[in-house]
Amino acid sequence: MQSKKERKNISGSSPYEPIIGFSRAVRVGNTVHVSGTGPVGADNADAAGQTRHVLGIIQKALEGAGARMEDVVRTRMYLTHAEDWEDVGRAHGEFFSTIRPAATMVVVAKLLNPAWRIEIDADAIITSE
Repeated sequence: MQSKKERKNISGSSPYEPIIGFSRAVRVGNTVHVSGTGPVGADNADAAGQTRHVLGIIQKALEGAGARMEDVVRTRMYLTHAEDWEDVGRAHGEFFSTIRPAATMVVVAKLLNPAWRIEIDADAIITSE
């Protein structure tokens, strides 16, 4: 079990992590914060497909931190097209329909990659250790 004060950085596959100075996720105690995650590798998918891909990346980061999707208490979704909200919402629901974290959906002008229609970040609290 991890010490309450110990910090664990969880790396992803981004070559920019050391350049920009970020981690895919950070765990401190029983709390995990997952960075804004874009659909890297699914750039040409539709909004729902990109959302599923992003949530898969988030799930992998959570597992690396010793957490599960069931531990997620908050998600924030950043959409570049307001009309995608229903497709994104349904894809989010495929992962969270019974977990039902607090969720925010915001429309933004653009994301780092112009092909991305969605970026998501998440917070989790591990209660099952």
